[in-house]
Amino acid sequence: MSPRWMLPLLATAMVLARAADAAPTSPVTGDAPAIRPTAVVDLNTAAGLQSMHGVWRYSDAKIVEVAHRDPGPDLKASGAVNRTWDITPHAGAADFDDHAWEVLAPGSLDARRGHGRLSFNWYRLKFTVPESLGKVDLAGATAVFEVVVDDYAEIWVDGALPLVLGQSGGALVRGYNAPNRVVVSRDLRPGTTHTLAVFGANGPLSQPPANFIWMRSATLEFYPEETPFGTQRAAGEIRRLDPGLDQVIAPDATFERIASGFLFTEGPVWHPDGYLLFSDPNANTIYRWSPDGQVSVFRAKSGYTGADIGEYGQPGSNGLTLDAEGRLTIDEHGNRRVVRLEKNGVVTPLAERFEGKRLNSPNDLVYRSDGALYFTDPPFGLPKAHEDSRKELPFSGVFLLKDGRLSAVSRDLTGPNGLAFSPDEKTLYVGDWDPRRKVVMEYDVRPDGTLGPGTVFADFTADEGEDAIDGIKVDREGNVYVSGPGGLHILDAKGRRLGLLVPPEHPHNLAFGDADGKTLYLAAQTSVYRVRLKNEGIRPPLTATRDAVKPAHSAAPSASAAGR
Repeated sequence: MSPRWMLPLLATAMVLARAADAAPTSPVTGDAPAIRPTAVVDLNTAAGLQSMHGVWRYSDAKIVEVAHRDPGPDLKASGAVNRTWDITPHAGAADFDDHAWEVLAPGSLDARRGHGRLSFNWYRLKFTVPESLGKVDLAGATAVFEVVVDDYAEIWVDGALPLVLGQSGGALVRGYNAPNRVVVSRDLRPGTTHTLAVFGANGPLSQPPANFIWMRSATLEFYPEETPFGTQRAAGEIRRLDPGLDQVIAPDATFERIASGFLFTEGPVWHPDGYLLFSDPNANTIYRWSPDGQVSVFRAKSGYTGADIGEYGQPGSNGLTLDAEGRLTIDEHGNRRVVRLEKNGVVTPLAERFEGKRLNSPNDLVYRSDGALYFTDPPFGLPKAHEDSRKELPFSGVFLLKDGRLSAVSRDLTGPNGLAFSPDEKTLYVGDWDPRRKVVMEYDVRPDGTLGPGTVFADFTADEGEDAIDGIKVDREGNVYVSGPGGLHILDAKGRRLGLLVPPEHPHNLAFGDADGKTLYLAAQTSVYRVRLKNEGIRPPLTATRDAVKPAHSAAPSASAAGR
């Protein structure tokens, strides 16, 4: 995180204006973006169904009373036995037996069904991918299912209903009579059968209407192979300073803008379930981006809810990472703490105070494979940074949380910021956001996790550009990626500069992502960009060799964000 981005909103508005030609009016999309397909099949016509060898089947859904349990101490259904309500049938599974259901004739999807008032139903479609549609070859193509149900819908694709915090639309309820769009496959194979199960609901639920459930439309759209949903090719420059750069990135690699329209992007992390999370500390929000081009709010009020929030330039979350169990760990600027988001929605504070004093504003963080957590703590999240009267610690430190004990392992930097381990975890790189001394330090990591004296790994003080050192990452070959003056610097393990990546906006943080870990995602001011690499990056979650990190002794779990 860069403290110069705590300037008044006018500065941010100027950045937005520069990017306005490519930025959408809102960063949140919610559904697979609608772009022009190469072929469309109307699933309410005889010709459309015949082309896909498809048949619609239908059943009402009933509300039934069932036995259950109240919430227990673990916030799960482990308490006292109760009676509650459920839906039957549960017909989302791909192998659900619907052979006895009513077969819907082509053209009848708009027939009113469900008996009115509080009512629910199921529409199921099995179809087989043909070799082609007219002149369009479907092998390797992308298929998108779009449906508009009067009034609400959920969509199961091949037995799956994705459940991700903040998701709206897509497979989940999009809105009142709003279109749902889901990607069925990104790599169609002729002869393969797919199953769609649409759960319909009459609404609004709080005032069930006298009318009924019906489909306004249902279509399949087909797009060429490698369709970049929601992405735009972006200008950028790859400056080759050493032939070694050719082993890291292709000379003709291109930048893509995958999302835009934010205030200031930070802290990206790739989730192994196949999506990118990133912070907007200025907007106090964590966003989720999926390869389908969807952008949704993953966590609102991600770093602060204080009454004085108007004083803060960056009250929200900053750095994000995952522990060995895949749980999101968050640096909260305004709340001045590090927390872990449990899988049941509970927020567990991991570190809030050191020697009785509140932390400054945790900035970036990284786990070691033994579960130890390291994080930096400059005061840039405070309204007046180093001069803020709320600052309690007399230093900006690098902290280690291990076995429930919080210790300061470095106090020698003015603005410790990005940090990352070498592949063997024997070296910790830490960047210093200090306009007078723009350096990346390297520290030997002792067996107990503490750090030896720091030495300068790379010095960018003489480089042109206002920015100091921000995010840092390392690939599995030991190359070090540093956000610094002028762009993203790539150095080998000995500190030799290999090259500089210069996307359209200055990248402040980065993450390796995609299934192979060879896509570099760049959080760059108002946007997020990506570019392909030749090497796999080191990324969480790392395989655990010891127990998960425990909260510092002064921190206690909170149920303030408890979910289901």
